[in-house]
Amino acid sequence: MSTAEPARHTGPLAVLVGPMGAGKSTVGRRLASLLSAELVDSDAEIERRTGRRIPEIFVDGESAFRKIEEDVVAQLLSQSGCVLSLGGGAVLSAATRARLAGHPVVYLTVTPERGFARVAGSDRPLLRADDPAARYAELLASRDATYRGVATLVVDTENHSPAELAARVAELLENPSR
Repeated sequence: MSTAEPARHTGPLAVLVGPMGAGKSTVGRRLASLLSAELVDSDAEIERRTGRRIPEIFVDGESAFRKIEEDVVAQLLSQSGCVLSLGGGAVLSAATRARLAGHPVVYLTVTPERGFARVAGSDRPLLRADDPAARYAELLASRDATYRGVATLVVDTENHSPAELAARVAELLENPSR
């Protein structure tokens, strides 16, 4: 009588979610290095596939961008052995949220002040407002429950370096009970 091997997870080793400025790309690069994996950034992949920068795609409207994002993320979630960093609004799609089930999803939390400080002055279409800091805080507040709802791990980024965060995420992925 042989013992069956446990089913192996297919798809990314980790999927990082959170608002812009949470550190998904920075922590993701370090995490990928620790896991001997490739970092795949959904926003960079959207730009590569469309040949357009995200602000240029947003000219067609946020819904046009979200449809492209949903399709690209669906394909990226089947890519095994990588660390996948999702754009801040990717979790707004019900289809994407459903597809995240069964994947190790890490929500990197950030305070509105810290997150906005990291993206201030960048060309972020959703921050084109009279008060971009208030708009950032509004986006974060409206999405926090959704990030938490898809996450298997929630990691507070406050007062931790990207290297410390990557090491912590790697440890939690290896041993989630810690």
